[in-house]
Parts: sequence; structure tokens; C-alpha cells
Amino acid sequence: MFYVEIDGLTKRYGASTVFEDIRLGLKQGEFVTLLGPSGCGKSTLLRCLAGLTTADQGRIRVDGQDITTLAPQQRGIGMVFQNYALFPNMTVVENIAFGLKMQKRSAAETAKRVAEVIRLVELAGKEARYPHELSGGQRQRVALARALVVEPRILLLDEPLSALDARIRRNLREQIRDIQRRLGLTTVFVTHDQEEALTLSDRIFVMNQGRIVQEGTAEAVYTQPASEFVARFMGSYNLLSPTEAGRLLGVELKGHLAIRPESIRLCEPGEQYSADLGAPLRAIIRQHQLLGNIIRYQVETEGVSLQVDHLNRAADDLLPVGSEIAVVIDRRQMREVH
Repeated sequence: MFYVEIDGLTKRYGASTVFEDIRLGLKQGEFVTLLGPSGCGKSTLLRCLAGLTTADQGRIRVDGQDITTLAPQQRGIGMVFQNYALFPNMTVVENIAFGLKMQKRSAAETAKRVAEVIRLVELAGKEARYPHELSGGQRQRVALARALVVEPRILLLDEPLSALDARIRRNLREQIRDIQRRLGLTTVFVTHDQEEALTLSDRIFVMNQGRIVQEGTAEAVYTQPASEFVARFMGSYNLLSPTEAGRLLGVELKGHLAIRPESIRLCEPGEQYSADLGAPLRAIIRQHQLLGNIIRYQVETEGVSLQVDHLNRAADDLLPVGSEIAVVIDRRQMREVH
């Protein structure tokens, strides 16, 4: 029995279908991510959950209650938007307290709850400031506090980190996940960023063209892509055509062969390799990228271009373009996709 059930949800604008026959279930306290490219329908699906957009077909149930036709304020759902949506003429405290005032909570209860969430999102000392006096990360924490203060049964996050720089984005996503775990709050997070989805999620629902094309744990979605689209979208998979796979590895396929760049290893001098890895392949380095702790090489072997991720252990690990090397492919990690 799922805490949140979406059953056959469909949304159209005229002749254009945003999404169709969406069916999914969320467990109580679970953090799930809707992941997909821009225009796939994930944000509209989130707005239908919140009651800000009306679905054309299907039902939404929360804890057994049908909320499909309820007004947003009757759903017990908190939502955080990408653009913060703060009131510019209100202080931090006033912005956070707004939802409680709409619910006509007492002044004492409002003050108590606001003080609690300010501590939770680490905004102590900023209570009297206005949005324009805050950094982007602080404004987003105000938006998060405003959603949390009304004690929602579901928290919805619509690409809340995309406008922030990388360092703040990493810190804030860790903070969001920590708060979600502490509160045991059922959360739906929308993003097109694969790293965010993999880092944060209990489960990921990958969307494309208005449909859910794969769902599973972060590890399962990354290591076992269900289709060529998912393999391409999840990052840096090597996708070999049936002809390339046959020429390079001697395998016969109907679909593409997906190989993760970390499943290909540079041969170390004198190292012995198991039969699972196959025979070493002679290759030439065509390009390289330094990605911090990873060096990503583009190598060519037997006329096939491959990306290879190599751990950057020392400054002299970087091999120059044009170097002749050998690589081995972990055949246990290969996957045919269609």
C-alpha cells in the first residue's frame, strides 16, 4: 500500500499531450526524484500533485484520500519553486509565517513554529532581513522553511537548486536531504541533473516525452539502464552499435551495447587480468579531460571511440594525447539496450 498513488494521470494542452497515463506509487518518508530533460512533463506533473494545475484524467491519492479535485491549500502539500517566489516586501520571518497566517494559527503558535524552522534551515540572525539582502542560497532556504513551517505531509521541490552556483548547490542539497530524513517527510524532487538525482534519491523515475521510461534505485538506474535513451541521459555511457560491438568484442547484438567509462581500464605494466575482462585492446589516446579526481580519456581502438575514466592519483598520471596504450573492458558490466 503506497502513501501517495498516482493512477492514470494525463495532462494535455489542446492537441499537445504533456504526459499520459502516469502511474506511480510513493512510500511514506521516501525521497523520490522525477528526472528527465526539459519539456518531458516532470514539472507539470509536480504542479498537478500540488493542485496548481488540473489534470485531464486520472486520480491522485494521499494516505488513502482522493485529493484530485481539492484546492492546493486543502492538500497538505508544501512546494518549493526554482525562483524562490518570496514576497519582496516581507522579512524572512514574515515570508515564513505567511502560510500559518493564512491558516489563522495563533500568534504564539506561529512564532514558535517559525523559530523552529529557522533553526532547522540555519537562518538564525537573518530573521529581519528582506529577500534582496540575502544570497541565493539563503533565499532558497527561506522558501524551504516556508514550505516546512505548515508541517506538510508531502514536500515538492521543483528544480530548487538550478539557479545556484555549484558549491552552494552541493551544500544545500545535503541540507535538504538531512532535513527530509530527520522529519521523515515524503518528498518529490524534480531535476534534469543526473548527479543531483543519484546523490539524493531513494528512487528515481526517469521521464521522457511525457512517460516514465524507468524507475528504480539510484544504483539500479545508473548501472542497469532500461533503454538507449536512459543510457544516453544518465551521463557518459559508451554506446556501441551492433557492428562496433561485433568488431571490438566479438558479440552479436540487435541493440546497442552500453559500457560505462569506469568499466574500461587502462592496462598497467605487468598486471594480470581475469578472463572476465577479456584480452587487452591496443588503443591511442585522442583527447583527455581533467575532472578533478577523474581523468576522462577518449581513446580509439579498432576504429571505435571509447571514453575511459581513470582515477587521478598523482600529477604525473595524465597521459598525453597520442599515447599508445592498452585497455581492457569488464564484460560483466556490459549491457545491451534498445
